[in-house]
Amino acid sequence: MSYVRFSPKQRRAMAWWLPGSADAGYEAIVCDGAVRSGKTLAMGLGFFLWAQAGFRGRRFALCGKTIGALRRNVLTELVPRLTELGADIRERRSENRLTVCFGGRSNDFYLFGGRDEAAAGMIQGMTLAGVLMDEVALMPRSFVEQACARCSVTGSRLWFNCNPAGPNHWFYREWILGARERNALHLHFTMEDNPSLSPEIRARYERLYTGIFYRRFVLGQWAQAEGRVYDFFEPEMAVEVPKGSFEKWYISCDYGTVNPMSMGLWGLQGGVWYRVAEFYFDSRKKQRQMTDGEYEQALRELAGGREIREVIVDPSAASFIQLLRQKGWRVRKADNDVLSGIRATADALKAGRIRICTPCRDCLRELEEYVWDLRSGQQDQVKKEHDHAMDDMRYFVSTVLKQAQSGFAVGSVARRRLT
Repeated sequence: MSYVRFSPKQRRAMAWWLPGSADAGYEAIVCDGAVRSGKTLAMGLGFFLWAQAGFRGRRFALCGKTIGALRRNVLTELVPRLTELGADIRERRSENRLTVCFGGRSNDFYLFGGRDEAAAGMIQGMTLAGVLMDEVALMPRSFVEQACARCSVTGSRLWFNCNPAGPNHWFYREWILGARERNALHLHFTMEDNPSLSPEIRARYERLYTGIFYRRFVLGQWAQAEGRVYDFFEPEMAVEVPKGSFEKWYISCDYGTVNPMSMGLWGLQGGVWYRVAEFYFDSRKKQRQMTDGEYEQALRELAGGREIREVIVDPSAASFIQLLRQKGWRVRKADNDVLSGIRATADALKAGRIRICTPCRDCLRELEEYVWDLRSGQQDQVKKEHDHAMDDMRYFVSTVLKQAQSGFAVGSVARRRLT
Protein backbone atom coordinates (compact mmCIF):
# COMPACT_ATOMS: atom_id res chain seq x y z
CA MET A 1 0.00 0.00 0.00
CA SER A 2 1.09 3.59 -0.55
CA TYR A 3 -0.26 4.48 2.93
CA VAL A 4 2.46 3.33 5.32
CA ARG A 5 0.67 4.56 8.43
CA PHE A 6 -2.58 6.10 9.62
CA SER A 7 -3.07 9.09 11.87
CA PRO A 8 -4.74 8.67 15.29
CA LYS A 9 -7.95 10.20 13.94
CA GLN A 10 -7.98 7.89 10.92
CA ARG A 11 -7.45 4.87 13.19
CA ARG A 12 -10.32 6.03 15.39
CA ALA A 13 -12.62 6.35 12.35
CA MET A 14 -11.70 2.81 11.31
CA ALA A 15 -11.94 1.13 14.72
CA TRP A 16 -14.62 3.01 16.70
CA TRP A 17 -17.02 0.04 16.48
CA LEU A 18 -14.68 -2.55 18.00
CA PRO A 19 -15.92 -4.19 21.24
CA GLY A 20 -14.11 -2.59 24.13
CA SER A 21 -13.55 0.67 22.26
CA ALA A 22 -14.48 3.85 24.13
CA ASP A 23 -16.65 4.73 21.11
CA ALA A 24 -18.39 1.35 20.74
CA GLY A 25 -21.65 2.65 22.21
CA TYR A 26 -22.30 5.03 19.30
CA GLU A 27 -24.83 4.07 16.64
CA ALA A 28 -23.41 6.31 13.90
CA ILE A 29 -20.25 8.11 12.87
CA VAL A 30 -19.94 11.45 11.06
CA CYS A 31 -16.58 12.46 9.59
CA ASP A 32 -16.38 15.95 8.12
CA GLY A 33 -13.62 18.42 7.39
CA ALA A 34 -11.08 19.60 4.86
CA VAL A 35 -10.47 18.24 1.40
CA ARG A 36 -7.69 15.63 1.14
CA SER A 37 -7.82 14.97 4.88
CA GLY A 38 -7.93 11.17 4.63
CA LYS A 39 -11.42 10.70 6.02
CA THR A 40 -12.89 8.82 3.02
CA LEU A 41 -10.33 6.02 2.94
CA ALA A 42 -10.31 5.55 6.71
CA MET A 43 -14.09 5.42 6.92
CA GLY A 44 -14.40 3.11 3.91
CA LEU A 45 -11.93 0.59 5.34
CA GLY A 46 -13.63 0.76 8.72
CA PHE A 47 -17.07 0.23 7.18
CA PHE A 48 -16.11 -2.94 5.29
CA LEU A 49 -14.13 -4.38 8.21
CA TRP A 50 -17.05 -3.72 10.59
CA ALA A 51 -19.55 -5.30 8.19
CA GLN A 52 -17.45 -8.44 7.66
CA ALA A 53 -16.60 -8.83 11.33
CA GLY A 54 -20.17 -8.63 12.58
CA PHE A 55 -22.49 -9.98 9.86
CA ARG A 56 -22.96 -12.87 7.51
CA GLY A 57 -25.27 -12.96 4.49
CA ARG A 58 -26.52 -9.41 5.01
CA ARG A 59 -27.07 -6.47 2.66
CA PHE A 60 -25.43 -3.05 3.00
CA ALA A 61 -25.66 0.20 1.01
CA LEU A 62 -22.84 2.34 -0.36
CA CYS A 63 -24.20 5.75 -1.38
CA GLY A 64 -22.65 8.65 -3.27
CA LYS A 65 -23.90 11.66 -5.20
CA THR A 66 -23.85 9.39 -8.25
CA ILE A 67 -22.78 5.79 -8.70
CA GLY A 68 -20.00 7.00 -10.99
CA ALA A 69 -18.69 9.36 -8.33
CA LEU A 70 -18.92 6.58 -5.74
CA ARG A 71 -16.83 4.23 -7.88
CA ARG A 72 -14.30 6.97 -8.66
CA ASN A 73 -13.95 8.54 -5.21
CA VAL A 74 -14.35 5.50 -2.95
CA LEU A 75 -14.12 2.11 -4.62
CA THR A 76 -11.17 2.82 -6.92
CA GLU A 77 -8.94 3.40 -3.91
CA LEU A 78 -10.67 1.11 -1.44
CA VAL A 79 -11.04 -2.18 -3.36
CA PRO A 80 -7.28 -2.71 -3.97
CA ARG A 81 -6.56 -2.20 -0.28
CA LEU A 82 -9.25 -4.63 0.79
CA THR A 83 -7.90 -7.15 -1.71
CA GLU A 84 -4.42 -6.76 -0.26
CA LEU A 85 -5.89 -7.54 3.15
CA GLY A 86 -7.23 -10.83 1.80
CA ALA A 87 -10.79 -9.98 0.76
CA ASP A 88 -12.32 -11.60 -2.31
CA ILE A 89 -14.47 -8.97 -4.06
CA ARG A 90 -16.73 -9.74 -6.98
CA GLU A 91 -18.63 -6.95 -8.70
CA ARG A 92 -21.82 -7.33 -10.72
CA ARG A 93 -21.99 -4.00 -12.52
CA SER A 94 -25.37 -4.68 -14.08
CA GLU A 95 -26.82 -4.94 -10.55
CA ASN A 96 -24.56 -2.28 -8.98
CA ARG A 97 -23.58 -4.86 -6.39
CA LEU A 98 -20.37 -6.02 -4.72
CA THR A 99 -20.13 -9.39 -3.01
CA VAL A 100 -17.34 -9.38 -0.43
CA CYS A 101 -15.95 -12.60 1.06
CA PHE A 102 -13.57 -12.08 3.93
CA GLY A 103 -12.86 -13.96 7.14
CA GLY A 104 -15.12 -16.80 6.09
CA ARG A 105 -18.13 -14.50 5.72
CA SER A 106 -19.94 -13.17 2.67
CA ASN A 107 -22.06 -10.01 2.42
CA ASP A 108 -23.57 -7.96 -0.41
CA PHE A 109 -22.98 -4.21 -0.86
CA TYR A 110 -25.34 -2.30 -3.17
CA LEU A 111 -24.35 0.98 -4.83
CA PHE A 112 -26.78 3.91 -4.92
CA GLY A 113 -26.64 7.42 -6.31
CA GLY A 114 -28.40 10.13 -4.32
CA ARG A 115 -28.57 12.73 -7.05
CA ASP A 116 -32.11 14.04 -6.46
CA GLU A 117 -35.39 13.50 -4.62
CA ALA A 118 -36.38 10.63 -6.92
CA ALA A 119 -33.40 8.60 -5.67
CA ALA A 120 -35.21 7.82 -2.41
CA GLY A 121 -37.48 5.43 -4.28
CA MET A 122 -34.52 3.34 -5.43
CA ILE A 123 -33.54 2.31 -1.90
CA GLN A 124 -37.05 2.11 -0.49
CA GLY A 125 -38.13 -1.36 0.62
CA MET A 126 -34.67 -2.79 1.27
CA THR A 127 -33.60 -4.21 4.64
CA LEU A 128 -30.04 -3.18 5.44
CA ALA A 129 -27.51 -3.89 8.16
CA GLY A 130 -25.68 -0.63 7.54
CA VAL A 131 -25.12 2.25 5.16
CA LEU A 132 -22.12 4.36 4.18
CA MET A 133 -22.93 7.74 2.65
CA ASP A 134 -20.02 9.46 0.90
CA GLU A 135 -20.37 13.25 0.53
CA VAL A 136 -23.72 13.14 2.31
CA ALA A 137 -24.07 16.95 2.24
CA LEU A 138 -24.57 16.73 -1.55
CA MET A 139 -27.56 14.40 -1.26
CA PRO A 140 -31.21 15.37 -0.78
CA ARG A 141 -32.58 14.92 2.72
CA SER A 142 -35.31 12.53 1.57
CA PHE A 143 -32.74 10.09 0.19
CA VAL A 144 -30.58 10.22 3.33
CA GLU A 145 -33.54 9.66 5.63
CA GLN A 146 -34.88 6.82 3.50
CA ALA A 147 -31.47 5.10 3.57
CA CYS A 148 -31.27 5.46 7.35
CA ALA A 149 -34.79 4.04 7.72
CA ARG A 150 -33.74 0.90 5.84
CA CYS A 151 -31.18 -0.01 8.55
CA SER A 152 -33.44 -2.14 10.73
CA VAL A 153 -31.15 -5.14 11.35
CA THR A 154 -30.06 -5.52 14.97
CA GLY A 155 -26.60 -4.00 15.36
CA SER A 156 -26.88 -1.84 12.22
CA ARG A 157 -24.94 1.44 12.15
CA LEU A 158 -24.77 4.56 10.00
CA TRP A 159 -21.57 5.92 8.46
CA PHE A 160 -21.44 9.47 7.00
CA ASN A 161 -18.64 11.57 5.55
CA CYS A 162 -18.64 14.91 3.78
CA ASN A 163 -16.83 18.13 3.05
CA PRO A 164 -18.58 21.18 4.58
CA ALA A 165 -21.38 23.10 2.92
CA GLY A 166 -23.08 26.24 4.26
CA PRO A 167 -23.75 26.70 7.98
CA ASN A 168 -27.51 26.45 7.47
CA HIS A 169 -27.34 23.04 5.78
CA TRP A 170 -29.80 20.61 7.35
CA PHE A 171 -27.18 17.87 7.80
CA TYR A 172 -24.85 20.21 9.67
CA ARG A 173 -27.59 21.42 11.97
CA GLU A 174 -29.14 18.01 12.66
CA TRP A 175 -26.27 15.51 12.49
CA ILE A 176 -23.19 17.55 13.43
CA LEU A 177 -24.56 20.08 15.86
CA GLY A 178 -27.00 17.41 17.05
CA ALA A 179 -24.51 14.52 17.15
CA ARG A 180 -24.96 13.88 20.86
CA GLU A 181 -28.76 13.68 20.60
CA ARG A 182 -28.44 11.23 17.70
CA ASN A 183 -25.82 9.12 19.52
CA ALA A 184 -23.32 9.79 16.73
CA LEU A 185 -19.55 10.04 16.96
CA HIS A 186 -18.40 13.24 15.23
CA LEU A 187 -14.79 13.44 14.02
CA HIS A 188 -13.54 16.63 12.37
CA PHE A 189 -10.61 16.13 9.97
CA THR A 190 -7.94 18.54 8.79
CA MET A 191 -5.15 17.95 6.28
CA GLU A 192 -2.81 17.26 9.17
CA ASP A 193 -4.86 14.11 9.86
CA ASN A 194 -3.69 12.66 6.53
CA PRO A 195 -0.08 11.42 6.85
CA SER A 196 0.10 10.71 3.11
CA LEU A 197 0.13 14.45 2.35
CA SER A 198 3.60 15.96 2.38
CA PRO A 199 4.18 19.40 3.91
CA GLU A 200 4.74 20.70 0.38
CA ILE A 201 1.35 19.47 -0.83
CA ARG A 202 -0.41 20.88 2.24
CA ALA A 203 1.27 24.23 1.62
CA ARG A 204 0.08 24.14 -2.00
CA TYR A 205 -3.53 23.68 -0.91
CA GLU A 206 -3.19 26.50 1.61
CA ARG A 207 -1.94 28.79 -1.17
CA LEU A 208 -4.78 27.85 -3.50
CA TYR A 209 -7.55 29.30 -1.32
CA THR A 210 -8.16 32.48 0.62
CA GLY A 211 -10.93 33.89 2.76
CA ILE A 212 -14.13 31.92 2.91
CA PHE A 213 -12.82 29.19 0.60
CA TYR A 214 -9.77 28.69 2.80
CA ARG A 215 -12.07 28.22 5.78
CA ARG A 216 -14.22 25.65 3.99
CA PHE A 217 -11.73 23.63 1.96
CA VAL A 218 -8.58 23.88 4.08
CA LEU A 219 -9.91 24.33 7.61
CA GLY A 220 -13.03 22.29 6.91
CA GLN A 221 -15.46 24.79 8.44
CA TRP A 222 -19.16 24.94 7.55
CA ALA A 223 -19.03 28.45 6.10
CA GLN A 224 -21.25 30.15 3.53
CA ALA A 225 -19.22 30.31 0.32
CA GLU A 226 -21.62 31.20 -2.49
CA GLY A 227 -22.91 34.67 -3.10
CA ARG A 228 -22.35 36.17 0.35
CA VAL A 229 -23.33 39.82 0.49
CA TYR A 230 -20.51 40.75 2.90
CA ASP A 231 -18.05 38.20 1.50
CA PHE A 232 -15.05 40.12 2.82
CA PHE A 233 -16.14 39.77 6.43
CA GLU A 234 -14.46 37.05 8.49
CA PRO A 235 -15.34 35.99 12.07
CA GLU A 236 -11.87 37.09 13.13
CA MET A 237 -12.97 40.68 12.48
CA ALA A 238 -15.26 40.54 15.51
CA VAL A 239 -13.88 42.38 18.55
CA GLU A 240 -14.36 42.33 22.29
CA VAL A 241 -16.47 45.10 23.78
CA PRO A 242 -14.00 47.96 24.40
CA LYS A 243 -13.42 49.16 27.92
CA GLY A 244 -14.09 52.75 28.92
CA SER A 245 -16.99 55.11 28.41
CA PHE A 246 -19.00 55.69 25.24
CA GLU A 247 -20.02 59.05 23.85
CA LYS A 248 -23.41 58.17 22.34
CA TRP A 249 -25.86 55.28 22.23
CA TYR A 250 -28.43 54.18 19.63
CA ILE A 251 -30.59 51.09 19.20
CA SER A 252 -31.62 49.78 15.78
CA CYS A 253 -34.61 47.44 15.32
CA ASP A 254 -35.88 45.13 12.62
CA TYR A 255 -39.42 44.30 13.70
CA GLY A 256 -40.93 40.84 13.42
CA THR A 257 -43.84 38.89 14.83
CA VAL A 258 -43.77 35.63 12.85
CA ASN A 259 -40.31 36.50 11.52
CA PRO A 260 -37.46 37.13 13.99
CA MET A 261 -37.17 40.43 15.87
CA SER A 262 -33.64 41.82 15.96
CA MET A 263 -32.32 44.81 17.94
CA GLY A 264 -28.75 46.07 18.16
CA LEU A 265 -27.19 48.38 20.76
CA TRP A 266 -24.62 50.75 19.22
CA GLY A 267 -22.09 52.83 21.14
CA LEU A 268 -19.62 55.45 19.86
CA GLN A 269 -16.06 55.41 21.14
CA GLY A 270 -12.99 56.95 19.53
CA GLY A 271 -14.77 57.65 16.27
CA VAL A 272 -15.91 54.01 15.89
CA TRP A 273 -19.43 52.67 16.38
CA TYR A 274 -19.49 49.33 18.20
CA ARG A 275 -22.43 46.92 18.19
CA VAL A 276 -21.89 45.88 21.79
CA ALA A 277 -25.05 43.84 22.48
CA GLU A 278 -28.19 42.59 20.79
CA PHE A 279 -31.62 41.07 21.29
CA TYR A 280 -32.80 38.41 18.85
CA PHE A 281 -36.08 36.50 19.13
CA ASP A 282 -37.24 33.86 16.63
CA SER A 283 -40.89 33.03 17.30
CA ARG A 284 -40.77 29.91 15.12
CA LYS A 285 -37.95 28.40 17.14
CA LYS A 286 -39.44 29.48 20.46
CA GLN A 287 -42.92 28.37 19.32
CA ARG A 288 -44.57 31.47 20.69
CA GLN A 289 -44.93 35.12 19.73
CA MET A 290 -44.05 38.16 21.79
CA THR A 291 -46.29 41.22 22.06
CA ASP A 292 -45.21 44.79 21.32
CA GLY A 293 -45.22 45.36 25.06
CA GLU A 294 -42.80 42.47 25.60
CA TYR A 295 -40.58 43.78 22.82
CA GLU A 296 -40.53 47.23 24.44
CA GLN A 297 -39.47 45.64 27.72
CA ALA A 298 -36.72 43.72 25.90
CA LEU A 299 -35.55 46.98 24.33
CA ARG A 300 -35.48 48.61 27.77
CA GLU A 301 -33.36 45.74 29.11
CA LEU A 302 -31.02 46.01 26.12
CA ALA A 303 -30.58 49.73 26.81
CA GLY A 304 -29.64 48.85 30.38
CA GLY A 305 -30.21 52.34 31.75
CA ARG A 306 -28.06 54.03 29.11
CA GLU A 307 -29.22 57.28 27.54
CA ILE A 308 -30.40 56.23 24.08
CA ARG A 309 -30.30 59.09 21.60
CA GLU A 310 -32.79 57.44 19.27
CA VAL A 311 -34.34 54.09 18.47
CA ILE A 312 -34.08 53.44 14.73
CA VAL A 313 -37.02 51.27 13.71
CA ASP A 314 -38.17 49.38 10.65
CA PRO A 315 -40.54 51.94 9.02
CA SER A 316 -43.24 49.30 8.47
CA ALA A 317 -43.59 48.61 12.22
CA ALA A 318 -46.32 51.20 12.79
CA SER A 319 -47.81 49.71 15.97
CA PHE A 320 -44.40 49.23 17.59
CA ILE A 321 -43.31 52.77 16.71
CA GLN A 322 -46.50 54.16 18.22
CA LEU A 323 -46.00 52.18 21.44
CA LEU A 324 -42.37 53.28 21.79
CA ARG A 325 -43.35 56.92 21.44
CA GLN A 326 -46.07 56.47 24.05
CA LYS A 327 -43.44 55.01 26.38
CA GLY A 328 -41.22 58.06 25.94
CA TRP A 329 -38.61 56.75 23.50
CA ARG A 330 -37.23 59.03 20.79
CA VAL A 331 -37.93 57.11 17.59
CA ARG A 332 -36.81 57.63 14.03
CA LYS A 333 -38.09 55.61 11.08
CA ALA A 334 -35.20 53.93 9.30
CA ASP A 335 -34.03 54.68 5.79
CA ASN A 336 -35.03 51.45 4.05
CA ASP A 337 -33.27 51.70 0.68
CA VAL A 338 -31.87 48.17 0.64
CA LEU A 339 -29.11 48.35 -1.97
CA SER A 340 -27.89 51.77 -0.92
CA GLY A 341 -27.89 50.60 2.69
CA ILE A 342 -25.93 47.46 1.86
CA ARG A 343 -23.30 49.48 0.01
CA ALA A 344 -23.01 51.93 2.90
CA THR A 345 -22.80 49.12 5.45
CA ALA A 346 -20.11 47.30 3.47
CA ASP A 347 -18.10 50.50 3.22
CA ALA A 348 -18.42 51.13 6.96
CA LEU A 349 -17.38 47.57 7.85
CA LYS A 350 -14.38 47.64 5.53
CA ALA A 351 -13.26 51.05 6.80
CA GLY A 352 -13.68 50.04 10.44
CA ARG A 353 -16.26 52.75 11.15
CA ILE A 354 -18.51 50.06 12.61
CA ARG A 355 -17.31 47.01 14.52
CA ILE A 356 -19.29 43.97 15.63
CA CYS A 357 -18.53 42.76 19.15
CA THR A 358 -18.33 39.08 20.03
CA PRO A 359 -21.51 38.99 22.18
CA CYS A 360 -23.57 39.72 19.05
CA ARG A 361 -23.71 36.09 17.93
CA ASP A 362 -26.77 36.35 15.73
CA CYS A 363 -25.39 39.31 13.83
CA LEU A 364 -22.10 37.46 13.28
CA ARG A 365 -24.00 34.36 12.19
CA GLU A 366 -26.12 36.28 9.67
CA LEU A 367 -23.04 38.02 8.24
CA GLU A 368 -22.01 34.57 6.99
CA GLU A 369 -25.48 33.46 5.86
CA TYR A 370 -26.76 36.66 4.20
CA VAL A 371 -26.59 35.99 0.44
CA TRP A 372 -27.62 37.37 -2.91
CA ASP A 373 -30.55 35.63 -4.57
CA LEU A 374 -28.69 34.40 -7.63
CA ARG A 375 -31.78 32.67 -9.02
CA SER A 376 -34.27 35.48 -8.65
CA GLY A 377 -33.74 36.76 -12.18
CA GLN A 378 -33.57 40.29 -10.81
CA GLN A 379 -30.42 42.33 -10.54
CA ASP A 380 -28.96 42.75 -7.03
CA GLN A 381 -31.68 41.14 -4.93
CA VAL A 382 -30.92 39.54 -1.59
CA LYS A 383 -32.60 36.43 -0.25
CA LYS A 384 -35.16 37.14 2.45
CA GLU A 385 -33.48 34.69 4.78
CA HIS A 386 -31.06 35.25 7.67
CA ASP A 387 -31.50 38.98 7.17
CA HIS A 388 -33.00 40.36 10.38
CA ALA A 389 -29.83 41.43 12.18
CA MET A 390 -28.56 42.48 8.75
CA ASP A 391 -31.57 44.76 8.33
CA ASP A 392 -31.24 46.39 11.75
CA MET A 393 -27.50 46.95 11.11
CA ARG A 394 -28.30 48.48 7.72
CA TYR A 395 -30.95 50.72 9.32
CA PHE A 396 -28.36 52.05 11.76
CA VAL A 397 -25.77 52.77 9.09
CA SER A 398 -28.21 54.35 6.62
CA THR A 399 -30.07 56.43 9.16
CA VAL A 400 -27.44 57.43 11.73
CA LEU A 401 -23.91 56.87 10.48
CA LYS A 402 -24.41 57.80 6.85
CA GLN A 403 -26.27 61.02 7.62
CA ALA A 404 -24.03 62.02 10.53
CA GLN A 405 -20.80 62.02 8.55
CA SER A 406 -20.32 64.67 5.94
CA GLY A 407 -18.66 63.42 2.84
CA PHE A 408 -19.51 59.83 3.72
CA ALA A 409 -18.03 57.78 0.87
CA VAL A 410 -20.11 54.89 -0.37
CA GLY A 411 -18.38 52.01 -2.08
CA SER A 412 -20.00 49.12 -3.86
CA VAL A 413 -20.67 45.49 -3.12
CA ALA A 414 -20.35 43.39 -6.23
CA ARG A 415 -22.98 40.75 -6.85
CA ARG A 416 -20.79 37.86 -7.88
CA ARG A 417 -21.91 34.67 -9.56
CA LEU A 418 -19.41 31.96 -8.73
CA THR A 419 -18.61 29.36 -11.33
